[in-house]
Amino acid sequence: MSGKVTPSHLRRLAYVYIRQSTLAQMERNRESTTRQYRLADRAKALGWACDQIRTIDDDQGLSGSGTARRKGFELVASEVALGRAGIILAIEVSGLARNNADWYRLLDFCGMTDTPDR
Repeated sequence: MSGKVTPSHLRRLAYVYIRQSTLAQMERNRESTTRQYRLADRAKALGWACDQIRTIDDDQGLSGSGTARRKGFELVASEVALGRAGIILAIEVSGLARNNADWYRLLDFCGMTDTPDR
């Protein structure tokens, strides 16, 4: 178990957030998508049971800029705010939140609910 992951975190769910910005990236960068799905293995290694790991890939092919609504990001942010998330795993945080307002809101939620991000 990592020093940042506590028994309190392990009682909550682990969220693996997966996203490529465009359909072309999804087609050309299959290895990146594979790496992102393997983050579930990292959650297992940190102590989460398989039934506690939620993979969120609803935002595949959606740009984080502009007006595109990213339901997956909204779900992760709300689960953190409600104290249900024990950890969020993503390859790059730039894929998680593409603008400062979303990023800082998520970080604030993580701080308030003691949710580490990896």
